[in-house]
Amino acid sequence: MAQTSYSTSQIPRVEGARTAIIISKWYREFTESMVTKCLEVLRIAGAEIPKVHVVPGSLEIPLAAKRLVENDPGLESIIVFGVILKGDTYHFEMVKDLANSGLERVMFEHDIPIINEIIPVDTLEYVKARCADDDKNKGIEAGLAAAEIMAWRRENPKRSPVDSRQL
Repeated sequence: MAQTSYSTSQIPRVEGARTAIIISKWYREFTESMVTKCLEVLRIAGAEIPKVHVVPGSLEIPLAAKRLVENDPGLESIIVFGVILKGDTYHFEMVKDLANSGLERVMFEHDIPIINEIIPVDTLEYVKARCADDDKNKGIEAGLAAAEIMAWRRENPKRSPVDSRQL
């Protein structure tokens, strides 16, 4: 179970950046520790403190992300946290695949970065290792990724469509 340590020494500044966090209510004892670490990173980066939206499960996260971006076009990113535990049926694969494909559609249709920390696991031991109070917590990774992509997008804004009459 290899894990990566995340350094917060080079967090880009994204003053006033607006993001949203969505978590599944399943396994909140794990996802909330990731959210706590993510919020710390976003605070250091200068982002606004985001609202944390709780939905029933990981399958509902893409729908919530779509609604948030449609209702608030000023969002610069969305960060999602969930845990999907493999059981004895194929439900695990269905939820994992639908959640990921739904997030992909929202991200590309609405041109918004979605930092995906929905963690599919065989045992809860894998999740415990990824949400511990240390530098391997996936919330740190999510906060860093959000700050980095928001900073990059600010440096590389979307070009306005060219008016063909000006050509």
